[in-house]
Amino acid sequence: MLHHASIRTADIHRAIAFYEQLGFAVQERFTTGYTLACWLTGLGGRIELIQIPEPRPAPDAFGDEHYVGYYHLSFDLTELTDNLPRWLQALQAQFGEQAGQLPPLKILLPPEQQMIGDRVYEVAFIADTDGLPLEFIRCLG
Repeated sequence: MLHHASIRTADIHRAIAFYEQLGFAVQERFTTGYTLACWLTGLGGRIELIQIPEPRPAPDAFGDEHYVGYYHLSFDLTELTDNLPRWLQALQAQFGEQAGQLPPLKILLPPEQQMIGDRVYEVAFIADTDGLPLEFIRCLG
């Protein structure tokens, strides 16, 4: 079982606010050596955020077809929603209500159907506050 996925962020407070909009909640706050960190739980998993004191922009893992490395986190919404496009529209509305506190939700790939193996999925990608691609996937029967 995966314990957590770790994300380095330029602004931990803004990142926490972003992930809270997705349904995550802070489980533990702590320091790791010289910086702030926390564990958040939600959507069936746990992520760790670590604030980087002198951040540089992250590579464009989604847009650069030659990028090699960790690509994205993926969250299965099959049990949480019966319609991924509607879920994403509701999420956009939530972010709209947070104007001034959070940037508008950045959609990297609007919901589309994709055949993976013998199943059809709805798949969408958004970017977090540091540009990390996040995938949301839902199995269609």
